[in-house]
Amino acid sequence: MPAPSASAAAAPIRPGAPHAYLKTHGAKVARRHMVDWIVLVLLAAVAVTLNSIEPFHRFVGKDMMVDLLYPLKGNTVPIWAVAVLAGIVPLLIFAAVYVRTRNAYDLHHAILGLLFSVLITAVVTEAIKNGVGRPRPDFYWRCFPDGVPNYNNFTGQVICHGDAGVIKEGHKSFPSGHTSWSFAGLGFLSWYLAGKIRAFDRGGHIAKLCIIILPLLLAAMVGVSRVDDYWHHWQDVFTGGILGLVVASFCYLQFFPSPSGENGHWPHAFHHHILNPEAENHTQPTTTTTAISERNQSVSPHDLSIVPYAAAMERRDTDGALDYMEAGSRAR
Repeated sequence: MPAPSASAAAAPIRPGAPHAYLKTHGAKVARRHMVDWIVLVLLAAVAVTLNSIEPFHRFVGKDMMVDLLYPLKGNTVPIWAVAVLAGIVPLLIFAAVYVRTRNAYDLHHAILGLLFSVLITAVVTEAIKNGVGRPRPDFYWRCFPDGVPNYNNFTGQVICHGDAGVIKEGHKSFPSGHTSWSFAGLGFLSWYLAGKIRAFDRGGHIAKLCIIILPLLLAAMVGVSRVDDYWHHWQDVFTGGILGLVVASFCYLQFFPSPSGENGHWPHAFHHHILNPEAENHTQPTTTTTAISERNQSVSPHDLSIVPYAAAMERRDTDGALDYMEAGSRAR
């Protein structure tokens, strides 16, 4: 029998990709990440607690009021709109992708990553707000709603007589929560879209870049509105945007490969599911697989490209043994 060609021996072994429907795999994946969901609940509780804490009241003197005389206005983008843009819109897009692909791993990890991005950003933002206590640009009218100022005769510090809740919010300028939450949610969505449309496939399609920039533009416009409404200084908005985008990037790359990679389309767990279906079914490895893994302890078990090489080595050892036995038989 002719020996197998080198090209045949080097051909990669790729098992068929199993289906990952939400009905069959959704509950299993969710149980596997039960600890992550519990941590999400704890993060939400911490964010609510931090929001209720009285922030640090930074010293505000009479001379400092020159930069804090901007009018007290409402929100062009209310907080519920931020929740829609940074939360509901990405979730709808994730659901639309699932309807088309039926990939429960992608849906679960996208939702989990988005929630982690938004909640981690919320906790960090609220903690910094309370610790810094920077007054908002409209602090004068929060402190003196009737326009009659009152200062300490000795220190020159303001003595506010406005509504306590309004004054409390007046000390939470840095960083911008609207901006950080917008970039946390929409920044995650931008990463997600980049992976799904293969924006960095070196095909030179600028239209793909326009698609992934759109969520970032929406988040930036939310930040601009905070300056226009005189609720934040520009430094607050800039820092909030960087904070939200950095957290979104870490959270996305925790669950998904880089969009520029060859496998950037699906989450890490789905690639593991494809390459190791026996791990999904909790089956024991076969004798052949065990022998190959023992021969190649320095190689990751997820790298199936080594299987043809190991198989060729086994064939070579077997052929050598047969030749030796045949030579001994002829000698006798």
